[in-house]
Amino acid sequence: MKEIKVAVIDDSPFSVAMLSNMLEENGFQVVGSANNLQQAVDMVKEQNPDVVTMDITMPEADGIECTKALHKINPDLKVVIVSSMMDDEIMRKAKRAKISGYVQKPVDAEELTLTIRRIMADEELFAELEKLYYTVFKEALTDTFNKFFHSVPEYRDEETANIEQTSRGISAVIGIIGRYGGRMILDMSTETTMAIARKLFKIEQPTKEHIINVIGEISNIIAGNACSMMNKSNPLFGLRVAPPTIVYGESIKISKSELNTVTSVKADTSFGEIYMNIGFNRGECE
Repeated sequence: MKEIKVAVIDDSPFSVAMLSNMLEENGFQVVGSANNLQQAVDMVKEQNPDVVTMDITMPEADGIECTKALHKINPDLKVVIVSSMMDDEIMRKAKRAKISGYVQKPVDAEELTLTIRRIMADEELFAELEKLYYTVFKEALTDTFNKFFHSVPEYRDEETANIEQTSRGISAVIGIIGRYGGRMILDMSTETTMAIARKLFKIEQPTKEHIINVIGEISNIIAGNACSMMNKSNPLFGLRVAPPTIVYGESIKISKSELNTVTSVKADTSFGEIYMNIGFNRGECE
């Protein structure tokens, strides 16, 4: 990755000095600073930074208005809000102003560094994710079944087309957030889920609650382990999983999603067939 040019915009000389030192110590080229709107405009025109850190509270114009003014000069300029204030209203305004990231004061150097590098690594990072995610999620599914049941799924019908599917009976949908947003779907028949529940709960007649618990926990383990492996491969991904949503019904459609990359596969297990579908979007999803 090329050297990243950063400028610091803050009305506090202390904050400017602290952030500038922090950025330089972590490998960034600090090309300028500003304490108000006019200084910021002049500095961006002269230095053309890749990224600016921006305080919310400043004289003449707040950080949101200052961001809008700077985007008129350079629409591709990345802005990271660095402020002690963080609430829903500010976040909504920041999103509308196309601000790329948000770090709360007092600033953690690692958090600020990762935020800037994630923002600037977009195309290269997404290409890395595309090459990695399917292999990692398949490995997580294999490892989960091996540890729980001492058996390994056999994979077939790998597909990269983003097409609509009909549920086999029960689906777990796991949302994924981080530098990129995505989701994982595990779909299987009720019979397959019941067979897994019998094995894990050691009971003959699993209830609906047992079935929900089983598919929810297994999908959470697979997605969580996969995201952890990807984060170890490259911390810039910063992937995390949301709690699973469970959907019942053989006639339910698993609609194709508006995702930039999708891979699906069928896994034959000792309990029956499992369909796994994973996809990610190129857009920012912090």
